[in-house]
This record gives sequence, structure tokens and C-alpha cells, in this order.
Amino acid sequence: MITTVIGRTFLDIYNEKNGLNISPQEFFEKEYFELFFNHPKYMQWVINSPFVQGGKPENLSEQDRRRNLETLFEKVETQAADASFALGYPASELKEYASTSGLVSDLEIPTDKDDVYLSWIGSSLGIGVAGGYNILFDDPEITYRTFEGWKYYREYLNDPTLERLRGNQVNTWNGQWLTYLLNKEVFRDDFEFSDLEDQNFFNISNALIEVNTIPWSRLFFSLSQFYPDKEIVGNVYGFGQTNKTVGFIPFQLKSGTRLIEVYQKLFANEIIDKRKFESLFGIHIKRACELGSVGLQALRPEDLTKYMGDSKNIQFTKEEHQINYFAYKTWLIAMLTKNKEEISDYTLDLAAVILKYRNGGKGMERKTLVEKELFASKSKKPFVESLSGMIAGLEGEDLEKIKSFKDELHLMTNEEFGYFSTLLKFDYAYLEKKS
Repeated sequence: MITTVIGRTFLDIYNEKNGLNISPQEFFEKEYFELFFNHPKYMQWVINSPFVQGGKPENLSEQDRRRNLETLFEKVETQAADASFALGYPASELKEYASTSGLVSDLEIPTDKDDVYLSWIGSSLGIGVAGGYNILFDDPEITYRTFEGWKYYREYLNDPTLERLRGNQVNTWNGQWLTYLLNKEVFRDDFEFSDLEDQNFFNISNALIEVNTIPWSRLFFSLSQFYPDKEIVGNVYGFGQTNKTVGFIPFQLKSGTRLIEVYQKLFANEIIDKRKFESLFGIHIKRACELGSVGLQALRPEDLTKYMGDSKNIQFTKEEHQINYFAYKTWLIAMLTKNKEEISDYTLDLAAVILKYRNGGKGMERKTLVEKELFASKSKKPFVESLSGMIAGLEGEDLEKIKSFKDELHLMTNEEFGYFSTLLKFDYAYLEKKS
């Protein structure tokens, strides 16, 4: 099972980095149990496990918690592995698999006791993202850096001033922690709880403090800083009342690097909320995985499609509209130049010509032509017809720019046209707002 594989990957690098050679059971007892379960608040809630069936955590003595550990040891030694004590494995109904089981088989799969302990470790290294899914990367450095955050979650759970902090959120914590740790611009070695608050780690109310689930795009951008040109495979899944298994998906981290390059080229001098900006990217994680790999296409801003092939445009009436414009334009330029070294931005010039044309007329005729016909075009043919309708009202350099653009337009694919026309419309609205 993948949880066992990830657990092994982690334990190998843990032993290497610390000059040790401890077994999975030794790590489980001396490190994992002490962090996760030997406290009144657990870091992870494993349904039907001895740590859950052995009583409410807040009511258990240390002796009770140790007894639950011994119960687990006994199960590992004497019973066939099932989901109640081997995480990610099938439920125990071998003849009629439970609806909560995933990756089941009618073949008997031999399981070493080490595999069981590794499955706990691997499961706890799952990185929670918005949409109710976790991601496991079989990468030694990523697993180790995820592990480094566990001690801080435990520290905060034990802090009497943070008694409202919810337990059992280790996977959600992993997502926030890894995103923060790998972000070179914001991470500090001497961080405090308030620094994590500033990074929107938590949802804080009078009754409860919860760890917020990170949008997968923010995790993606942080990973792309760590591995700028790498593609890594992640297992996307969800454990709960019903297990969900999406499968093994390539994450093209170089796409995050590309978007960062485009943004810096276009908007290097703009001051924005980086968290909010990164969160705008990315369709739902499940739909992203349906593309077959997670790259530029999957990073498309969720709300962008409502503007494509339609006259609807950004209004720039609210502060967030400008940051939306930055995100939309960054992605569109990245898609238009994905096979080119040069990052070019020539839609602003064309948008300026079109805006000048519209402002040079009386009444609503030119405004209707531009905003209701040109920008509403769903294909190249009506778009070209609208451009042709503008020619009589243009002269000099402006006329030459439109004629030259008409020639370039014929060379665009339908996909490129969709991106270009949408970008042109946004730049038009941006210039209109500034004028």
C-alpha cells in the first residue's frame, strides 16, 4: 500500500539524517506514539483503531494510553492487517468489502508487521489540500520536511494558552506547514504563532481554533520554489467515512516556475497579497487530476472561464478586481507563450488602439461594436469581421497595428485565439479604468 511505501521512504531518510538505524516499530513507539497519541489531544483520529476505541483521549491516563499502544502491538502480531490498524489498507470484511475500503483485492497480500507501522507514518505524511483530498509524494526531502512540522503542531496542542486549538488535523497542518516552510520569501527560522496567524494558518473564533485547509495551488507554488524544474508524482486520495482514491498524478512544478517568471516580467513593481494571488489559481483538485497531470492547464484561475467567449468583462470596481486581473493575465500570457522563451505582452498596445477608436466616436455605435460584438466573439471569424468594421474609423499607425494583427490572427489556433481575445478584453478594461 502507498502509505507503507511513503513511510519507508521517510524512515530511510530519517535514519540517514540522524545517523540511526531504528526499525519502524521503534520509531512508532519512541517518536510517533509520543507525538501523536500520548497526550489528551491526538494529532490524528484513526477510525476503529485501538487509540479511538480505547476511550476518549481527554479522559485517559498515561497508563491507559500505553495500554492502547500495547493493544495495537498485539493486533499487529496476531491479526491480518485491516484498516482499523493498518492505514490505507482494506477494511476487515474480506468477503464483502465495506464501502469505506479502497484499492481492495480478493488476492491475499502478505503483510509484514513493519509494513503496518510504516502505514501509520506514511498516512500522517499526507498533505491536506482544499477539496477534501490529501497528497502523498514519494520524495525523501518532502517527507522529511513535512515531518519537521509535527513537533510544532504538538507544541501548540499542548500550549495551555491555545486550549481552543483543535486536534486531529495533522494532514491539514502538513499542507500549511510545507507551504510556509518552502516559501523562501516568508519563512523564518524563529517564527512564532503570530507569524503563522499572519500566513492564514488558522481560523480563530471564540469557541475554536482550527487549521485552515490550504488551496492546492499555494502548495504547488511553494513546491515549485523547492524543485523549480522538476516533475514529481503524487498520490491523491482522501480517507474518511468513505475513502476516495484519485490515483497517481504527475505534478509539473516547472509550470509554477513559469507563472512566477511571467508575473515578475509583467508586474514586478506591483505590491499585492501573495497568498491571495496564489490562491486564485487552480481549478478543483479533482478536476485538475482528471486532466492527467497537474500543470499550467490545471492552474487556470477558477473564475476565468466566465469571461471567455462572452462580452462580460472585469469592472475594476473593487480592490480584488485588480489582483484578479493580475492573476488572469499572468495565466493567459503563460499559456500563450508556453512554447516560447520570450514572454511578450503586446495586447496592451492593441487594447489602447481599440479604446482610442471607441472614444473617438459619438453615440453608442462604436461602444457596441467593441464591447458587444468584438469581445463577445466566440471564434475568429466574427472577431475578424468586427475588426474590419473598425478600419474605417482608424488611420496612420493605429490602422497599421490593426491590419498587422488581423494577419497574425489567422495563424493562431482556436485555443490561442480564446486566450488572446480574453486577454485583450481584460487589458481594454484595465486601460479604460486608468484613463
